Amino acid sequence: MTTASAATAGAPAQYGVGPLSIRETALVGVWALAFIFSFFPIYGRFGAGSSVWGAGIDWVLTIGAPTVAVFLLVLRRFSPQGIRRVGSLGIDQFASVAFSVSATVWLGIIWGAFVALAQTRVFVASWVVWVEFVLMLAGVVLTVVAPHLPVLGEDFRHRPDASAHRLARAARPVSPRPAYERAVPTAAPSGPSASPQPAYAGYAAPAAAGQNTSEAAPADAAEPFDANATTVIEQTPAPQAFWALAPEEREVLDESGAPLFSIGPTAWALVIEDRGEVFVVRHEDGRVGYLHETHDVTRG
Repeated sequence: MTTASAATAGAPAQYGVGPLSIRETALVGVWALAFIFSFFPIYGRFGAGSSVWGAGIDWVLTIGAPTVAVFLLVLRRFSPQGIRRVGSLGIDQFASVAFSVSATVWLGIIWGAFVALAQTRVFVASWVVWVEFVLMLAGVVLTVVAPHLPVLGEDFRHRPDASAHRLARAARPVSPRPAYERAVPTAAPSGPSASPQPAYAGYAAPAAAGQNTSEAAPADAAEPFDANATTVIEQTPAPQAFWALAPEEREVLDESGAPLFSIGPTAWALVIEDRGEVFVVRHEDGRVGYLHETHDVTRG
């Protein structure tokens, strides 16, 4: 049994018209009426004016985008593994945007007709504009408002869970850049009495003329300086990255403790730093999180 069928096994049966649900059937009917009326003139008298197809590129948003949305809705029923997204939008999300934009454009045409009426005393828009606006409003109800309605909302309930497209996920947290402290040079004393005082490491500065060297030299200046001595600088080893395999599904958290992604026994995960009880894990898409359950993890 697949994941989708397992998720919907306990869901009640949904009935519709053929392969389409009640909401999809109503949406196809609304689009069919709008498509037929789009060939009627939107300006002037019947048979004398031009339709939306002859009014520049207005047809792209008024009837073109809803046509693509309805086509994808029907195609999804006949080919579930076909086109399932338009960019980062799902098919239902794209249909909501398409019908909302179309209704807004038709409303703009009506508004322009009222502006012309105030100036020329002539209402230039025909009845087709009103019908198209009402039909697109019905499309908005069937796409945007439908999930909140009792009958139409059944089309959205009990759907199998699916991971969101990476463009539709929550934004990654932005961390502040680390502050780098700059060394502030100390101002040298000014004036004629000021004399340069060079810094010496390991032995005292030379005494000034006429000064007793036994008084000027510190106690450690009497120690002999070994010119052949070697200074050893200990370097902290860089963290070694390695592959890790968790025995079961474990969540990788972000800095705030919220789940970021998960790793499991089906694929190796890249650990870029071992902090003892916490692994710093990098996902294949570049996200970095923290794995706190590090016991029984196989290193590769």
